[in-house]
Amino acid sequence: MKVTKYAFQQHGDERGQLVALEEYNDIPFEIKRLYYMYGTLDGVRRGFHAHKSLEQILICIHGSCKVLLDNGYEKKTVFLETPYEGLYIPKNMWREMFDFSPDAVLLVLASDYYKEEDYIRSYDEFLAFYNNQAESGK
Repeated sequence: MKVTKYAFQQHGDERGQLVALEEYNDIPFEIKRLYYMYGTLDGVRRGFHAHKSLEQILICIHGSCKVLLDNGYEKKTVFLETPYEGLYIPKNMWREMFDFSPDAVLLVLASDYYKEEDYIRSYDEFLAFYNNQAESGK
């Protein structure tokens, strides 16, 4: 499985750091939605879904967390701990976020608006969807 991380350009001086993100320049899609998670309690896992067409970039802008990626064939765990690095999650990828530090803030940039019909919330349904996509060559 290919894992894509983006290292965003940092601009800084004695005043501090700044990272600016632009769709199609720094982010490989048009940004239609963003949200962030914080205050995640110890031991809590988030996510447990895939998207049929949505793409995302996850940035842990404060603290750290881990992301389990599963493409239906193999799994990888990615550690996010820097506010200038983003993890790209393509469509058809199961994800679970866990091991949040107490101060973690996880920012998500999404390629589309919230659409419940785009979610695959059952792992068994995800595997069936993945196998169907693989058989049809998509």
